[in-house]
Amino acid sequence: MDSEKSKRADYNVVVNHEDQYSIWLVDRELPPGWSIVGSPGTREDCLAYIKEVWTDMRPRSLRERMEAAPRHDD
Repeated sequence: MDSEKSKRADYNVVVNHEDQYSIWLVDRELPPGWSIVGSPGTREDCLAYIKEVWTDMRPRSLRERMEAAPRHDD
């Protein structure tokens, strides 16, 4: 039964303001600051999507600071 349940569309991919991703059960209320991305899917499908799209693990604020910082090329 557990393997059958894991094949259902029980999860959403969610993202926060820092472009950090996670999965969240569809029947649970989202915590503040998180938004659903795409359609519900199985746990495996959602994790595969995250692996494909979340290629830079740095929070958005850090990426922006690093991009704005002056470069010191030697």
